[in-house]
Amino acid sequence: MTTRSTYHHGDLRQAVLAAALDVIAAEGPGALSLRDLARRAGVSHAAPAHHFKDRTGLLTAVAAEGHDLLARTLADTPDLRERGVRYVRFAVEHPAHFQVMFQPDLLRADDPDLRAAKERASAELRAGVADLDGIPDGPGAPGAREAGIAAWSLAHGFATLLLTHNVTDALGDRDPGEYFRALTGLLFTRRG
Repeated sequence: MTTRSTYHHGDLRQAVLAAALDVIAAEGPGALSLRDLARRAGVSHAAPAHHFKDRTGLLTAVAAEGHDLLARTLADTPDLRERGVRYVRFAVEHPAHFQVMFQPDLLRADDPDLRAAKERASAELRAGVADLDGIPDGPGAPGAREAGIAAWSLAHGFATLLLTHNVTDALGDRDPGEYFRALTGLLFTRRG
């Protein structure tokens, strides 16, 4: 009887996720193939399906992991501007997650892990709006939702422009988070 050295893998799920993140960062989510990821992890072509079922399951797991990372990144940051800076830095440090997290057509929206992770990230995003002047207290209060969407749009839009190299010339060699902080300062400084 011959044994294959690739049969046992310490943490196949994490190995496949890590390989998927490498592929997404280099070539985009469209380049993902469970068969290719199995080859990279040194396991049979069917092995990743035990953890993810299919490509959509894998992308859903990537998105859930990304939302969890984002929630942790934003936690304990009371200032809305600093949450925006952290959001931009998250996108720079986790570009593969960022590419997948906001593409619902790639994901299983009803996945419980994804839904829970998205709620944690959303709660952290909403928490930054609570201290804004002129916004009624509480995330469900009138105006709070709109303010949250406005703040998210600004940070997400800048992060997307950054990752797609549309602001590379403007940014130069400046830190993206610091540049974002300066941009928000320009927009929200009151003139007297």
